[in-house]
Amino acid sequence: MEGETFVWLIRHAPVEGVTGTIHAPDAPADLGDRAQLDALRQRLPRDAASYASPSRRTVETARALGLEPELVGEFREQDFGNWTGHRHDELAATGGETYAQFWSDPARARPPGGESFEDQVARVRLGLSRIGAGPAALVVHSGTIRAALCIALDLTPEAALRFVVDPLSLTRIDRLATGWRVVSVNQRTA
Repeated sequence: MEGETFVWLIRHAPVEGVTGTIHAPDAPADLGDRAQLDALRQRLPRDAASYASPSRRTVETARALGLEPELVGEFREQDFGNWTGHRHDELAATGGETYAQFWSDPARARPPGGESFEDQVARVRLGLSRIGAGPAALVVHSGTIRAALCIALDLTPEAALRFVVDPLSLTRIDRLATGWRVVSVNQRTA
């Protein structure tokens, strides 16, 4: 790829709904933190191309930031398959050995009907390869940002899962001719 790419990764706003739920792609964003949205908007480059996961919460967050993003399926959150729509405490109580085994190796294990974090890293790598030179703002999920950091830092997926990525936080990475550079991780602006 010709030229350098400067990537602003924004995690979507909190999800409206019950805490601890594995939310479906159509879960709405809670856009009530106007101060954080305004501060974040000020940090984004005005001439950036914009992209988002096709999930409702990322699209709503992008629009609240004044962006009209191109939707990129490779940037969607990890697919938790049959567990989507369920709470973690419910799954821990009723999921038996399958749920417990998943958490013994969360980078490689797949939920029933879902994908592993390693699978997500491969998807995100493909999505990032399609982003052209120049500034780019991506409104995505915590898992997508962890996957991008995994790629940029050449980490194992297990190590990348250790990053904390808060709602409405900003992470900056650059793709240079010599490789990736990490500028910042999980910054809150307000």
